[in-house]
Amino acid sequence: MTADPAAGLPEAVLRPVRGHHAFEACVERLATAIRLGVYPLGSVLPPERELATRLQVSRATLREAMAALRQAGLVETTRGRGGGTVVTLKPRTPSGRAAARISPERRADWLDSLDFRRVIEPGAAALAAGLPLAEPARAQLQQALDEVTSARRPADHRQADSRFHLTIAALTGSPRMVESVTSAQATLHEMLLAIPVLHTNIAHSDRQHAAVVRAILAGRPERARAAMEEHCDDTAALLRGLVG
Repeated sequence: MTADPAAGLPEAVLRPVRGHHAFEACVERLATAIRLGVYPLGSVLPPERELATRLQVSRATLREAMAALRQAGLVETTRGRGGGTVVTLKPRTPSGRAAARISPERRADWLDSLDFRRVIEPGAAALAAGLPLAEPARAQLQQALDEVTSARRPADHRQADSRFHLTIAALTGSPRMVESVTSAQATLHEMLLAIPVLHTNIAHSDRQHAAVVRAILAGRPERARAAMEEHCDDTAALLRGLVG
């Protein structure tokens, strides 16, 4: 195994995590440090205690993030005397291998779509929250949320998730809004297929969906916008980390 990375780089790259949901940001920080060579192939990551302190997250959150990196094939962990977490960069899951095959052009397009989504979907949520929604529309939104939270298989959850976001767009009554959210969701679906299914992120996502719905049904546009922005930011952090 190679020696530790150059002193100073980890401190510069692994900055403290901010925000309500540290898991996604923690994955992004660590995956970015690995991809940029701060921790080169074959190097051993610092102990969990040190990483958790540096990122200012709990040990439990750090362990969840490390599990995500293992599923993505970025690291391997061995237990016992002389064990540790080693950078491998060898995707072992179908999603990890798919992500490794993405062309630079396609990767750039995907990352651009995350910025596009960050503008469009919070705007759709705010617009829907500012409208006097009739009871059938309110019931439709609640049903879309229920379908996401009740989905058990990953494929079913992804589709229900997309329908939820498209439902919000449809409530605005704007064909252009529906078209834009459809485009954002189609690209997002491709990206999610290229990363492992992470149940911690799904749990966060479901709670954020519920917060968006509460704000829309309460007629609070700015709260709906902020809740959707938080949701988009967390998803983007995870995807930027694991897709690159």
